Amino acid sequence: MPSIIFMTAMSLIGVLAIITALIFGHGNIPVAIYGARLLLVHFPLMFVIGSVFDNNDVQKVGQILLLFSIPMIVLITLQFYNPQSAWVNRGVGGDMEGAGFSGAMGYFRPPGTFSFTNGNTMFFTLVSCFVFYFWISKAKISKLILISATFALLASIPMSISRTLMFSIVITVIFALIAASTQAKYFYKILGSILFMAMLLLVLMQTPVFQKATKVFTTRIELASKVEGGIGGTLVDRYLGDLLNAIAGGDSRRESKAPFFGYGIGMGTNVGSKILTGDRAFLIAEEEWARLIGETGTMLGLMIILVRLIFSLKLSLLSFKQMRKGDFLPWMLLAFGLIIIPQGQWAQPTTLGFSTLIGGLILASLNKSKGIEVNRDESKLEYK
Repeated sequence: MPSIIFMTAMSLIGVLAIITALIFGHGNIPVAIYGARLLLVHFPLMFVIGSVFDNNDVQKVGQILLLFSIPMIVLITLQFYNPQSAWVNRGVGGDMEGAGFSGAMGYFRPPGTFSFTNGNTMFFTLVSCFVFYFWISKAKISKLILISATFALLASIPMSISRTLMFSIVITVIFALIAASTQAKYFYKILGSILFMAMLLLVLMQTPVFQKATKVFTTRIELASKVEGGIGGTLVDRYLGDLLNAIAGGDSRRESKAPFFGYGIGMGTNVGSKILTGDRAFLIAEEEWARLIGETGTMLGLMIILVRLIFSLKLSLLSFKQMRKGDFLPWMLLAFGLIIIPQGQWAQPTTLGFSTLIGGLILASLNKSKGIEVNRDESKLEYK
């Protein structure tokens, strides 16, 4: 399906969602426009990034992200070991209650440079894609930066107290193994890098700072598993069960299904709830697919979900094809893309931003790098 069809489909749905919100839903113009911006601005932005950047540009972005991960791990370590009243944990607008989120054993999940802990999780998930890519590929990068970023990635798992980050990195490892298995020489490289990471992890586990964070992290896993029913409950219910729950009833907190045209696009966002009620709350649902169907109704909601799923499938097929040709970059980025594009919580600005970014980077990585060559006949530069 060409890019223009994806953008046109989402744009039409966005316009229809505004109309139905004003006629059959909440009737608030600012809320409707705010909610529709996801479909009218951010989704098309993926294709803008994909048309402007190329594979070489994406590699440069990856190098910068790896460099940023080094001070980021220092920051979240300071946030982890300091109270929420400390300056490193200051919340949005100078909130003295802190930006951390409940973790375990009295420690909070650090947000890094973001407003909430999910930003930190998504940042290091994206970093993991580039870390494994640079270990596998022949792309040029400073070994010092790569090793330092690998250290930062491993340390971020317990320091973040995030099970989502751990699961995401495991998925990235699986994608790396699949990519490396296509060519024997790369397979040995990825095995070597995994062994190096294991040795680095053993070294980290000997440090008191890392040992404390690991204890807090394992406690968090144990406590959450008791509530959610282990890994199966965490993975299956969170990812595979959302669509069925959305169709069945939208949200367990509501007594009935959403109206055919929904309650109105934008109502499920924090901004929408603040404008409509004066307070921030999940007026419809916290889960993405349930929110979409609750806001826009079954027909439009399923259409949005379908476009996101087909787009993700298209990216998967193109990335797999590119991987078979020996270019692993789109495939490694897909490890993060398939987590966030199909059902990432776009109502949350940080998630929306990362989803837009990774979608654009995957599209851009599929573009051949533009080199400059001289046309000797006409004595002028041409882009190839």
